[in-house]
Formats: sequence, C-alpha cells, structure tokens
Amino acid sequence: MRRDVRILLVGDEGVGKSTIITSLIKESFIPNVQHLVPEVTIPPEVTPENVTMHIVDSSARPENREQLETEIRKAHVICIVYAIDDPNTFNRLPLYWLPYIRSLGVNVPSILVGNKIDLRGDDVTNQSLEDEVIPIMNEFKASTTLYYIEHVLKPQCVDALNRIFKLCDSDKDNALNDTELNEFQRKCFNAPLQQHELDGVKDVVREHDPAGVNENGLTEVGFSYLHSLFIQKGRLETTWTVLRKFGYGDDLSLREDFLLPSFEIPPECSVELSPHGYNFLTELFQAFDKDKDGALNSYELNELFSTSPGNPWEHSAFPHTTITTETGSVTLQGWLAQWSMTTLSNHQTTLKYLAYLGFEGDTRTALKVTRPRKADRKKGKIQRGVFLCYVVGAPGAGKTSLMKAFTQKPFSEVYEPTMEPFNVVNSVEMKGVEKYLVLEEVGAKREVEVLSSKKRLDACDLLCFVYDTSDVNSFGYLANLREKYKLDHVPVVYVATKCELDLVTQRYEVQPDVYCRQMKLAVPLSVSVKEHQMADLYHILTGVAMNPSIATPGSLKQKPDDVWNSRHYITLSLVTGVVILTSLAGYKLLKQHTNTFGPPPLALPKK
Repeated sequence: MRRDVRILLVGDEGVGKSTIITSLIKESFIPNVQHLVPEVTIPPEVTPENVTMHIVDSSARPENREQLETEIRKAHVICIVYAIDDPNTFNRLPLYWLPYIRSLGVNVPSILVGNKIDLRGDDVTNQSLEDEVIPIMNEFKASTTLYYIEHVLKPQCVDALNRIFKLCDSDKDNALNDTELNEFQRKCFNAPLQQHELDGVKDVVREHDPAGVNENGLTEVGFSYLHSLFIQKGRLETTWTVLRKFGYGDDLSLREDFLLPSFEIPPECSVELSPHGYNFLTELFQAFDKDKDGALNSYELNELFSTSPGNPWEHSAFPHTTITTETGSVTLQGWLAQWSMTTLSNHQTTLKYLAYLGFEGDTRTALKVTRPRKADRKKGKIQRGVFLCYVVGAPGAGKTSLMKAFTQKPFSEVYEPTMEPFNVVNSVEMKGVEKYLVLEEVGAKREVEVLSSKKRLDACDLLCFVYDTSDVNSFGYLANLREKYKLDHVPVVYVATKCELDLVTQRYEVQPDVYCRQMKLAVPLSVSVKEHQMADLYHILTGVAMNPSIATPGSLKQKPDDVWNSRHYITLSLVTGVVILTSLAGYKLLKQHTNTFGPPPLALPKK
C-alpha cells in the first residue's frame, strides 16, 4: 500500500482550485486567495487512511505550461476542477483537459470536481449534473470519478450519523450526556474531552440551534450539526474517521468484512452464543425495555432494531416462536431463546445483527463453536447448550399443538395444517443449568427435504416421533418413515398425543410399545396438550439430546418388558433432573390395558 499520495488540482482559470485548497487549510471559506498556493502536506496521523497527502495547486496560464506538465506526470491522483456556474469550464473537460492528460501518457485516477455548487440555478439538480457528466465518464473510462464540492451532508451520510448517534446513546434518552460523548470521543479519537471542552461544544451547537442541546445533553439534531460544521470547515477527515470507526466504507454503507468477518466452522460443529453474546443481548433488552415491565412490546422492538435493516424475524412466525406475555410482548427468556435459535440455524444473521446493534469489539467473541457431535457422542455426554429436535408425524397428529405448548401458547381445537416452516424455542433447566431446545416441525411436505438429507440429519440432535392415539393409522405412518429413510442412527423419542381421547388399536403389525421394545427404546410418552398433561416431555427431549445413547435404537441392552421400561425412564429422569415414575395405580392400569389391547403407551396417572 502506498504510504504517500500526491494529489494535483488542474482546471481553467477562476474555477476555484486555490480556494478549495485554502479552505481545507483554514477550515472555512476564504473569498480572496492568491493565484497559486504553495504545496500543502498533510501528515498521516490526521488522514483517514494513515498516509501522507501532498496537495498541489496548478496554473492554466500558458507561461506555466511546462510546470503543469511536470506536476501531471508526478501526480498519483488528478482532480479536474470545473465551475458549476460556468458551462464553458464544463465543456472543456472532454474537449481539452481529459485529452490533454491522456496525450501525456498519464494513466492515474482522475476525479471530476464540480465546484461552486452553491451558485447553481434552481433548475439544476445533482441528478441533472450527473446526467451531463456520465457520457464524459463513459468516453474516458480509464478511471474518472465525479465529485461535487458542496458544504452539506449527503442524505446517506445523515442516515449513517443518525445511526451512530443512536448507538452511542447508551441510556436511550435521545441525548448524549457527557459520559456518552466522552465514550464516543474515546472510541473514535482515543482522546476524551475536558469538561470545559464539552461545554464549549454544546455552546456552539446551542448558539446555532437551541434544539441541538437539551437538559440531558447533545441531541440528534446537534450531533448532525457538528458534522455539518466539520464539512463546512473542510474537516472531512473528522467525519470520515467517525464513519470508519463504526464500520462504514467509502460508499457510506457498512463494510462486508465488518458485518461478516471470517468465521470458520469445522464439520459436525454448531455455533452458539458465548457468555459475551448473552450479556450484550441481555443489556440491550434492558436498555429498550422503557416501561420496565420485563418484556419488549412492538414499539420497543422497532426502536431496538432502528439501527439495523429491521426485525430479522419479520418473515417468520415470531413472536409466536418463543416466550411472550399474554399481550404478545417478548420476555427476556423469549428474547434470549430466539437469538439462541437464530444463531444455531444461521450464525451469519447473528453476526450481522451484533454489528448493526452496536456490539463493542470483535463480534466473533459473542459466538462460540461447539465440539463435533461425533466427538461428543463418543464421550457419552454432550456439553452444548442449544439443541435441535425435528418433530415428525402424520398430518393431524398434533405436532403444532405440541410445539405451541412448549412456548406456552393456548391450545386450539381448530385444526389448521402447517403451510410454512415452523420452529419454536424455549429454555429448559437441566440440573440448574439453562439449556435451549429448538423444535422444528417436519410435515409431509418437508419430509423428503429433511429426512433424506445427511446434512440436515447430522445437524439435528434427536427426532420426536409424534402419533395420534385416536387415529388407527397414525403410528404406522411413523414406522414406515423410519424404514424408508433408515433413521436408526438418530436418537428418537416416541410421543403419543391426545391421550384424553379413547385409545384405539394401531393398524400396524405390532403395537407402539412392542415396536419400541424391539428397538430397545422406551415406550412412547403419553401426553395431552388439551388437558395440560405433558409428562415432562421437554425435559426428556433435552435430556436425550444431552445423552443421545439412551434413545438411539439398539444402543441399550434389552430388559424384561415392564421392568426395562421403568428403568429406562428412571435413566431419563436422572438425566433431566426430574422424577418420572409410574405409580402402583398406573402400573395396574397398564396391566389392564395390556390384557385388552396389548401394552399401551406409558402415561403418568391423572391427578
């Protein structure tokens, strides 16, 4: 990379070359300047790219032709200046200046600079000026760029500065107090201001516009005005330093490397939030919970995402995918759970939003990569904190109701087939440690896509096979799927839904409990979403995700029928930290149903 840059200004007499250079030095417009100003050197410590800049004036007079040609050949960048209010200087760009530079054999970047834009007529817009210049740029394609000297902030720059203001407003009171202003100074310039300097800044803003300062500090209006002042004084490097510190590139958009830094994920590994990530998201939640009710309503969420392209879950079922209040506001538990699910499924989205929302430092420290699943399973215990479970079953088996119950949403008697991908997430406490379980519905339309994909199956921690105890064909549907897609290598928990209805004999060669014993698995868990009898299902699913060997077909030794199943659920109960045992009454009920229908699914006795 070049450590010094020589910039030459050329153009007709009277277009304002010397004035541009003088205004840069003096930080204000100087109406009367000498014909040719001496070369200006700007040291690297005050330039955005940390390079030494040499700015050179030139004369278009015939007696200075030799010196002009010498400077053109030495230049690294040539600014060809014309006056907006003088069409003749514009016409000479393609007729004289660009061919003249080319005739000297010089091939360096050329910038077309339209000066005196404040003197343009009312009918002249930036767009009309650009329309005139584009043909010239197309004709001289080597490296011409258009630039206007205008002492106002462009709309895109205003938007960027407004976003920066919001990020610096830590207490979200729409003003930067002295502490926040000094934190901004530290981040951008590594130099805090003294109290008299802070007061001086606010006095300058207040004098121009009283709305720029209030009792809490510098407002968004005042912050924008300060940067307008920098531009007017020719101190573009100050504003550019701020923009670059907050991730903006030359086109005034956030840089790709800022939003998505390199982040390698080895095979069979997943990505989770690190403690840094959870702390940042917790503090963000608390800062925007303005009414301090422990939840974010739609207005608070919109404010929180105002520094980003918008809500990242706008096109999903959010907030029904996580824990909310009765009015639909997202609780802290639901907020962290939603981000845990997002990070597991698409860590790039999380990385981008950490940058959008103002994570301080390297956003990659907010994430962590887990150990490969195979390595974890060999050790017999998995230490990850976020798990993915596919919920599979025939249409109408109760998959959606089961998932909604996980996020404490009300049960509906009306059956509505799931048309779009549906995921839910919640935290599950396992022996005093918070884990996150993601349930993803796999309906008939997505079975081939998910169950035939090695990549998709490798990414999941277990399968939840759901069948309807009141539908004679429901279990056979699952058995056929298991055979069709060869799923014996994936941990599985069978769940029998709608246990409040009359139990029917399944139309399959063996009944569900016998089928599970043959696979050396626990018999199905009986649940009723309608009656709120869930048999600690979600703890069991999380426990299986943490200890997959206890629910992988054929991984445990066969035991005598009833004794084996009781011991198996005792194993699950020890894993999950809850006790799941059948009582004597339940055992008698089990024997009674065995004599009539064959062994039914295992159920907790109703209270």
